[in-house]
Amino acid sequence: MAAPNEITVPQLLRLIGLPDAPVIVDISIDPDFADDPYLIPGSFRHPHTDIEGLKSRLQGRACVITCQKGIKLSQGLAAWLRHDGIKAEYLKGGMYGWREHVAAPRIPFAAIPAPVEGSTLWVTRHRPKIDRIACPWLIRRFVDPSARFLFVSPAEVNGVADRYGATPFDVEDVFWSHRGENCTFDTMLDEFALHTDALDRLVQVVRAADTNRHDMAPQAAGLLALSVGLSRQYRDDLEQLEAGLALYDALYRWARDGSDEGHDWPAGSRQ
Repeated sequence: MAAPNEITVPQLLRLIGLPDAPVIVDISIDPDFADDPYLIPGSFRHPHTDIEGLKSRLQGRACVITCQKGIKLSQGLAAWLRHDGIKAEYLKGGMYGWREHVAAPRIPFAAIPAPVEGSTLWVTRHRPKIDRIACPWLIRRFVDPSARFLFVSPAEVNGVADRYGATPFDVEDVFWSHRGENCTFDTMLDEFALHTDALDRLVQVVRAADTNRHDMAPQAAGLLALSVGLSRQYRDDLEQLEAGLALYDALYRWARDGSDEGHDWPAGSRQ
């Protein structure tokens, strides 16, 4: 019989990438993590001994706690948090169980840029359209939910990156950018090892729209139109980003659950 505060790998997989996904906290001890330095998408590391610090980071949000095997560390901390009024579950099987699940992506910890004042900091060109909204969406939903994004004039991206320790993306001659015929979203899927059926379907649309190759995906023209419309609707890039996140949330659910669904009117008129 499953424990009331237990969540399985398939159950957690269905939540990751959604805007209301629980906070995922990896409390594996340092030697265990050093032997297998990978993270569940969207998770962060925290020492199991710092309970008050974790409660401060959670700010009352629901969470999933994971350790190496899903036994004493994660079960104990989840129970403690529940006692203190925080909805907490532990991952059944822990990181061992996640690693053994064929469909569960794992992010190489070394691929994640070093945090700046507690979270990753990214910088790119202002007036974003496609890649510069899609990539922040991917980072916020799968890599670092607290990531911050700076939008500056194109000529100043590298200078701002140097002065503030930010990671530049989607500009020429930087690591996180286009490679060959692929877009920056492709690069991030590769480097963060985030290839899933849904994200691989989504990246085809992003790449087609961002590189003006609409023959690759019929949805690309619609994504371009909506992206241009958002850029005309918002003067503030951060406000546009927040609106764009909802757009990509919808595209992700299409890619994950609804790509085979069509629409006609009246219903059933085509045989």
